[in-house]
Amino acid sequence: MPSIPKEFNRASYAYDLPGHLIATHPIQPKESAKLMVYERASDKLTHATFKEIFSFFPQDALVVLNDTKVMKARLFAHTPTKRSVEILLHRPQSLTTCLAQMKGKVRPGLALELEQGYSCEVLEVLDNGLRVLEFRHRGEVLEWGGVLAMLELLGHMPIPPYLKRPDTSADIQDYQSVFAKNLGAIAAPTASLHFSESARDHLLKHYQHVFITLHVGAGTFLSVESEDIREHPMHAEFVQVSPKARQALDRAQYILCVGTTALRATEHYKRGFGNAPCTLFLHAGNPVKHAHALLTNFHLPESTLIMLVASMVGLDKCLELYQIAIAHNYRFYSYGDGMLIL
Repeated sequence: MPSIPKEFNRASYAYDLPGHLIATHPIQPKESAKLMVYERASDKLTHATFKEIFSFFPQDALVVLNDTKVMKARLFAHTPTKRSVEILLHRPQSLTTCLAQMKGKVRPGLALELEQGYSCEVLEVLDNGLRVLEFRHRGEVLEWGGVLAMLELLGHMPIPPYLKRPDTSADIQDYQSVFAKNLGAIAAPTASLHFSESARDHLLKHYQHVFITLHVGAGTFLSVESEDIREHPMHAEFVQVSPKARQALDRAQYILCVGTTALRATEHYKRGFGNAPCTLFLHAGNPVKHAHALLTNFHLPESTLIMLVASMVGLDKCLELYQIAIAHNYRFYSYGDGMLIL
């Protein structure tokens, strides 16, 4: 069997991260987070903070922002025998059914009770492990709008599982970006979490910008199982690029994306996929072609996100930058520090 080239071998994207560098809470104030700036053309590396970020943004850049809003998508229900069941709601499947992940054994026909008169029934278990659910309130079947209203009442913020802690009331604000507008994500576009309201206002006033919507799905946390990363089946996510955003992206000479989701949505549009679900997997064999710069966090080993970063800077340079970040005690993952690739 032929060996897999290094850049397509999942194991090439592994690295050892000391546990104390996993950020379990965001740093305050947001501007004090560390920022690594890597300029590809000159191979220059600068250590800064987010307080200085706009001194690195090219003035002529079109800044692309993701305005998705995180749903309080985690629910806790119980069976008639009072067994607790955790639900992570994904998205609507039809007018009155939803797709969800569930922990524990559940079978079609299982009825679950929530609070305040809400209940749900498991209608189907799909081959990919997702469950089809129907929600009711005092016996009345809910459409998606009613489900969203229920989540606001009963739901918990779906903070990443690697934080290994329950969500708190602080996460309702901390795990939501200041650009959030369109409800539908079950994970935050984490690069955006670094912006305070004042930084947001400065960006919107001084830089040409557009908003796109990509509802981040649970697939963002899925590990790549295939040894050859080219065989990984990428999850689908809702994407919408408005006519205004399309015009700006068509004219732009330099595109700076705030976050991997904004970048994937940009590449998705520029490659002619329109508003079809985004299944774009960016890696060494399918590199970033249209975005020129990226603001991002430091991602999990062997994840599709570190593979995206490596497609921009090269695998060896990506691993080198991550080792430098570890040596300089950068904080990793969703609530961690950031890197600006120019």
